[in-house]
Amino acid sequence: MDRVLVDHLSTWQFVYDQLGISNNESFDLYNQGLLDEWEWIKLDLALIKSAPGGNITDERLRGLMEGMPMMKGWNRLIAHLLSLDVHVAIVSGGLQKTARDIAAAFPSTQPWKRRWGGIDRHTAREKCGGRDSKLHVFTNGWLMSSGDGTTSPGIDDFGRYQVQMNGKGAIVKMLQRRLGVPKEQTASVGDSMGDAGMFAESGCAVLFNPWDDRPRALAHHVIEHKDLGLVLDLICEQFGLQKPSRTSSKV
Repeated sequence: MDRVLVDHLSTWQFVYDQLGISNNESFDLYNQGLLDEWEWIKLDLALIKSAPGGNITDERLRGLMEGMPMMKGWNRLIAHLLSLDVHVAIVSGGLQKTARDIAAAFPSTQPWKRRWGGIDRHTAREKCGGRDSKLHVFTNGWLMSSGDGTTSPGIDDFGRYQVQMNGKGAIVKMLQRRLGVPKEQTASVGDSMGDAGMFAESGCAVLFNPWDDRPRALAHHVIEHKDLGLVLDLICEQFGLQKPSRTSSKV
């Protein structure tokens, strides 16, 4: 999602920018191998909760993430694949709010229910008219603390940790089993070594807007221009799918 569907360094960084804070200290500790991902999330949530002004509630965090810059062609890419009955999943270490907002742009005809890879009740009610999404969503982020029912819930000290940096391939494999989709018919799109697991489980691995050169040897295709329309054309060609009309929306 980050640097692929979202045209920003990361959804986490977008929040830090909004609050005027930096997570460089925890980022450096993680890169030195002195911090695991679970502890990293907890440290970053503590940083967010200690931001100037305080009052970091679930509602405020959701509000801070409005206006997330999106990658050119994101809506067209997902909409066209869904129109061809292709399963679409977001597997990201980014923040759940943006992933759920993206998923909510593609509501299904089914009423919302709790499911593996589904969106939350709040998003379904506020943005999907009470319906489920057609997408499957796996992300990290924050959890709400229990409140007194009179104010917006706060943020728990323990985060949401669904996606391990090097564990995306395991989620892809579980999706393949549940949906009956073989590796050969799977496409994955990512920007960094954190996507190597997905690439290994895909017949079409696309390195998009690459963060560095390390994943190039693992990808089947590399697209450096920030336009997901190029990814859509590539996937359609790879799997013999109908390409979208050139008069389609470029959002």
